[in-house]
Amino acid sequence: MAAVTVSLSSSPGSKAAAALSPSPCSHHQYFLSYPRRSSKAAGRAVRVQVSTTETAAAPAKKEKVSKKQEEGIVTNKYKPKEPYVGRCLFNTRITGDNAPGETWHMVFSTEGEVPYREGQSIGVIADGVDKDGKPHKLRLYSIASSAIGDFGDSKTVSLCVKRLVYTNDQGEIVKGVCSNFLCDLKPGSEVKMTGPVGKEMLMPKDPNATIIMLATGTGIAPFRSFLWKMFFEEHQDYKLMQYTGLAWLFLGVPTSDTLLYKEELERMKEISPDNFRLDFAVSREQTNAAGEKMYIQTRMAEYKEELWELLKKDDTYVYMCGLKGMEKGIDEIMVDLAAKDGIDWFDYKKQLKKAEQWNVEVY
Repeated sequence: MAAVTVSLSSSPGSKAAAALSPSPCSHHQYFLSYPRRSSKAAGRAVRVQVSTTETAAAPAKKEKVSKKQEEGIVTNKYKPKEPYVGRCLFNTRITGDNAPGETWHMVFSTEGEVPYREGQSIGVIADGVDKDGKPHKLRLYSIASSAIGDFGDSKTVSLCVKRLVYTNDQGEIVKGVCSNFLCDLKPGSEVKMTGPVGKEMLMPKDPNATIIMLATGTGIAPFRSFLWKMFFEEHQDYKLMQYTGLAWLFLGVPTSDTLLYKEELERMKEISPDNFRLDFAVSREQTNAAGEKMYIQTRMAEYKEELWELLKKDDTYVYMCGLKGMEKGIDEIMVDLAAKDGIDWFDYKKQLKKAEQWNVEVY
């Protein structure tokens, strides 16, 4: 298999996460190899999802077999009372100077002791104690790296964290304990981790499935892990000239300075234009033809008929991560489209969830 070796920048807003060039946060140089993707379009089998009425006696109940990559998955290996203690290897801001807030990409050592999968989360326990003198409670963060990590050695885990700072009703500035702890970490600092946890956002077993990813802000984290596995690494399931699936990412952010991992995503599109589609929704800078702000659901509405046709296939999987309100906006798009086909959208969405084809992790 032909491969190219690429040295990636660690400047803010770029592939900082990979720590592939020397910086104050890293004392080593790393390189990433990934296969070139063919620009030749590949054919796909269409499998339509249908429902039938069974009149014969129901067969014996069979154990449900997951459509996701659950085999051998590890959960809750480390718990709050006995966390894994890793070290910060790299930590850099990945939002621009004019962004409304800061988001940081960080890489922690695990020495292979925290075996996670794409789509899982880890818990972090900030140093110090709370107002009652007790250890801080853990906070869960979606993992932003593939299972082998940004350095490709299966010995690290990466997070994408927004620094939480807000003004309360009393006019006081409040800082989120864990997010500020993480964003302020220096190389060499210890980090207490728990987990890994979660099965909701695991990738489908079928490597040639259509995966529609809907993210707002740091909700991009699990999808970065998906996409690195699919387009930046060499795996049997996603081999050159054999991968015929489609990954379609919609990323919603307030400003262009908050487009996380933009250069990485655009590079993936260059590598595999037939298998990766990318659409940004920048709400404070873009509008649709009607002059409405470009939220993620507004961007999706431009492709609503195509999306609905994809959702009628049994090899399409939807993953949603980010702000809770985004799901309501997507429902509003799909209700009328489904009704044209005589389908109740909310009932159909329940069927998708039951079939593990509608996966949501929002906050």
